[in-house]
Amino acid sequence: MPVTKAAPAPAADTAPVPASERAAAPEGTPAAAAASPYRGPDFDALRRQDPELSGILLAELERQSNGLQLIAAENFTSPAVLAALGSPLANKYAEGYPGARHHGGCELVDLAERIAVERAKALFGAEHANVQPHSGSSAVLAAYAALLRPGDTVLAMALPQGGHLTHGSPANFSGRWFDFVGYGVDRATGLIDYDQVRALAHEHRPKAIVCGSISYPRHPDYAAFREIADEVGAYFIADAAHPLGLIAGGAAPSPVPYADVVCATTHKVLRGPRGGLLLCGADLAGRIDRAVFPFTQGGAQMHAIAAKAVAFGEAATPAFAGYARQVVCNARVLAAALEAEGLTITTGGTDTHMITADVAALGLDGRTARGRCTAAGMVLDTCALPYGTGPPGCTTGVRLGSAALTTQGMGQAEMARIGVLLGGALREDGKVRSEVADLVRRFPPYPAP
Repeated sequence: MPVTKAAPAPAADTAPVPASERAAAPEGTPAAAAASPYRGPDFDALRRQDPELSGILLAELERQSNGLQLIAAENFTSPAVLAALGSPLANKYAEGYPGARHHGGCELVDLAERIAVERAKALFGAEHANVQPHSGSSAVLAAYAALLRPGDTVLAMALPQGGHLTHGSPANFSGRWFDFVGYGVDRATGLIDYDQVRALAHEHRPKAIVCGSISYPRHPDYAAFREIADEVGAYFIADAAHPLGLIAGGAAPSPVPYADVVCATTHKVLRGPRGGLLLCGADLAGRIDRAVFPFTQGGAQMHAIAAKAVAFGEAATPAFAGYARQVVCNARVLAAALEAEGLTITTGGTDTHMITADVAALGLDGRTARGRCTAAGMVLDTCALPYGTGPPGCTTGVRLGSAALTTQGMGQAEMARIGVLLGGALREDGKVRSEVADLVRRFPPYPAP
């Protein structure tokens, strides 16, 4: 079913708004804000001052609008979120937390951050939320800083099995500062091997157990992770960067009742700005906040925090719940269509927005498959496959998602067609590019007013 899109942002306009047309200010909002003539970023000014950069921005908008964006970690934010990102809050330095800043003039940004925090707590049922992390990796870093010390043992999904860089990569702070032990998935089913997780936990007695992945398309059993963590006296950290939007929309189980700390991003399925989020119980609130500021970050990005608040508000609506359900439905239809085109779908399907597949049966490697799809106007990622047989750095896995397509209003019929188009692109069918362009024209990400 098509998803209702947010109304387009009003055109830039510097004319004063007549008093009779001004909306009443929301409760707690300074009256001056409702009367302001500010209408958001002035793109015309950028075009006049820096045509080189404005040309790049326009070209990127054209790229996003003229192809199928299938990267599982990407989405289209609403015009309201973009407006907050381009707001004067970007000018304000606000080290610290509401009511305890290190700079003056923070009364209004304090309001914005408090709104973001309260909306996040209500949306996810958490006792405490920290909305300041600049990214998902920053959120994970803060969680580790709050709970661990250098040299501690941590159990997380192994990188070749789908773990994130912050889950122990030797090129990342996590692998350099902590002793990571990796668990994986069952070779036959592709599902997390909870017996292995339990055995490794009892053998290594980690200080923390991390649940999360960049390429696992099924719902984790958070209760099982909590049980195992309790058995060995470990903290349980859930990295919910990918499923957070589905959790917000009620289309995926929540780790909040089980995890000591939940780390996440606010983009991806949630459709917010690029940034991070931390959720925890009241008992860890102080440690989490100190781990973000002053331990790992300085001044908060107040325009991004305001944009997060907008996204949390959007995600609390019935329309977003319908969107989240449609994302999952679309992913399942797309996975079935890809299987019919000869790809091998890992775990046999998906519970989420994400699909991971093996293109080896088509005689391709992941990079070749990605290149052929890109040439046809369809952008996706490669990914490692558990127990892959290819040489190092030459995976046969691809990862794609349904979140952005669903935001554009595409449904099951479009997913079935996209599966066929992807199959054609992989076989280098020259007709696919024009068919992709025709499809995208029917579902523009940012319709003209």
